[in-house]
Amino acid sequence: MTVPTTRTLARSLIALAVAGAFPLQAYAQEAQPAPAPEAVAAPAQSPQPAPAAQEELETVIVTANRRSENIREVPMAITTLSGEKLDVLTSAGQDIRFLAGRSPSLNVESDYGRSFPRFYIRGLGNTDFDLNASQPVGLVYDDIVLESPMLKGFPVFDVDQVEVLRGPQGTLFGRNSPAGVIKFDSARPGDKFEGYGSIGFGKDRTINAEGALNVPLNENMAMRFSLMSQHRDDRVHNDRPNAPVRDLEGYHDNAARIQLLYKNRDFSALFGLKHRDMTGNATLFRANIIKKGTNDIVDGWRYDYYPTDGYNEQWLKNTGASMRLRWQSGDLAFHSITGYEKAKFFSWGDVDGGFGAVYAPPMGPDYPGQPAFIPFNSETADGMPHHKQLTQEFRVESNYKGPMQWIAGAYYFSEDLTVESFNKDTFNGGAPKGYAVQNQDSTSWALFGSVNYQLTDKLKMRAGVRYTDDKKDFDAKRTVNPFTGAPDTLAHATEVESHNVSWDLSGTYEMSADTNLYARLATGYRAPSVQGRILFGDTISVADAERARSFEFGVKQELFNRRARVSATVFRYDVKDLQLTAGSGAVNQNRLVNAERATGQGIELDLQAILTPELRMTLGASYNDTMIKDSGLFVSPCGSGCTVLDRAGPLPGTVSIDNNDLPRAPKLTANFTLRWARPLGDGEVFAYTDWAYRSEYNMFLYEAKEYNAKSLLEGGLRLGYKWNDGRYEAAIYGRNITNKVQVTAAIDFNNLTGIVNEPRTYGIQFKAFF
Repeated sequence: MTVPTTRTLARSLIALAVAGAFPLQAYAQEAQPAPAPEAVAAPAQSPQPAPAAQEELETVIVTANRRSENIREVPMAITTLSGEKLDVLTSAGQDIRFLAGRSPSLNVESDYGRSFPRFYIRGLGNTDFDLNASQPVGLVYDDIVLESPMLKGFPVFDVDQVEVLRGPQGTLFGRNSPAGVIKFDSARPGDKFEGYGSIGFGKDRTINAEGALNVPLNENMAMRFSLMSQHRDDRVHNDRPNAPVRDLEGYHDNAARIQLLYKNRDFSALFGLKHRDMTGNATLFRANIIKKGTNDIVDGWRYDYYPTDGYNEQWLKNTGASMRLRWQSGDLAFHSITGYEKAKFFSWGDVDGGFGAVYAPPMGPDYPGQPAFIPFNSETADGMPHHKQLTQEFRVESNYKGPMQWIAGAYYFSEDLTVESFNKDTFNGGAPKGYAVQNQDSTSWALFGSVNYQLTDKLKMRAGVRYTDDKKDFDAKRTVNPFTGAPDTLAHATEVESHNVSWDLSGTYEMSADTNLYARLATGYRAPSVQGRILFGDTISVADAERARSFEFGVKQELFNRRARVSATVFRYDVKDLQLTAGSGAVNQNRLVNAERATGQGIELDLQAILTPELRMTLGASYNDTMIKDSGLFVSPCGSGCTVLDRAGPLPGTVSIDNNDLPRAPKLTANFTLRWARPLGDGEVFAYTDWAYRSEYNMFLYEAKEYNAKSLLEGGLRLGYKWNDGRYEAAIYGRNITNKVQVTAAIDFNNLTGIVNEPRTYGIQFKAFF
């Protein structure tokens, strides 16, 4: 038997990836002369004229290694979203959860609605719903790390590019990124007077408006103003007698960004100011909608009907400022990045999702063959009346010719926040019945460095290291007992400290002018976490630092005279002391635990192609096999009569989660887009469809029939016409066009209560550039 060489294996992987994806027209083009050298892609919000017959794919430039590089040269798995694709995915006013499934191995969800998104990459994430929760996926918006979940949902508008960096990013991006990083880069001020405006109208009186104005002030200065306003009327009705809230799921979400750029020879300064003001509803928790013994929705359920006896409201205000300085001195470039963020947040919802209780009949809602059972009412509110974050980075990098390039820097992070939790008395007009408050002060500093070295004409090596020091001071007090409403004096305080050395080592081998192989070994680190949700419990919990190690091997290739691009990755990771969030199974309570170990392995594929002069396609897919490995870890399963599949634990009311999949971690994900365009008159008519699929997943750490989310396929369609060199565009759109609605998350302590995905929506949109 002949053992395949590395070159043979790589070409075999590529051939398998593309063999079924290209029609014969793509192969017929291969024999034609090579096109001119590729050009840098135009900004996301520039007019896009009809494609030329011999067009090639635009070069994708990323900053995953804190330098601008061709994505093919970067030794890690990266997916980018920009231009028309971003426009399509956000056309109906979607919040940041639109990213779910749009990159291999990426999931995004929320139990709070348009706020508090939770990100998962390669299965690693955090289901914690407390407002001071940490996540293993870092989010960087315009070079500023956003730590709090309340900051991570800032709307995506007037953005040049989104980068999804999969795998640990513990060297250049630091703490709390063992799963990866998602980077957003806003369109920057330029030297031309220009801009754009977009307005859309849709189902449920949805209005989506967005625009930007770029104003050069002189030869050295320019400003850019970016605005976004999203509105939707209520679309869900509550017909309960004397209901405190009749209509729900409307929102007003407004955001703005102002940037000032100054450039003078070797110095530049970019100042940014942003603000978001969102009001609407908390997520609707829907009681009794999961058919017992299955993961189906009960018969007779309707999306627009929500019988409840509780209140519901949510608002978020977030302001951020940044200063990014760069100056060149000889062969060195110096960077200073300063960021300041503050936020206020409040969310009030009926967690039991229905009305009444066994001790306060009637209770419901009932469905055919499944009467309601609500053991106790649960109506709570959480707020963040105070939050401030300050970050500072200094970085110096080499900028000279030669085989070696390097980066070195220092980073400082400080966060101060207060979280309030309220228990509300549903049967007394939502009056306060319990109160607890948490205060957390976090500081972190780090030193980091990275070196690139061109060993040969074909082989480039990269290595990096980062030292991080973390400290958290935490205290929590309960002043009103949630069960009796009487004064309480429970108080806890703790201090946690940790330090860590993260590193990475990677290499890129150029097999040919169009094909690179790479391998990467990297580590990541998540700082210790504290959970002080003592409104319904009497203790706080602390999770020790989590450390991850990952290896990946990949191929990046351009095909058919650069009319196609493919990236394929194989990876495996091991996480020690994985931080997990366990529910109580009986009350609205969380507790942090460490699993001894967790593993993950899989494959990922990214493909973009110009199939014909009229057809463009993208395809992404991933397989993730994750597992919790801790024979001594047991949790409390549901308290609502679900069908638990795990073996019983040593204590009554517990089950083992050893060998379970990680929660909210589908094994299979796939995404697909296809764009067709044809010249018509002085413009082009086009059609754009996009689809995202994910397989089933466990909603919680334990396995239960009812709390296993079914697989989901959602699609979108956009039809329109562009004219006057792409300066004007009119389109109709549809999202979730098959109207597939199912349970995606749940509340497991009360009456098979579920959360569902967004239903079908549609509308029209007009966009103009000037």
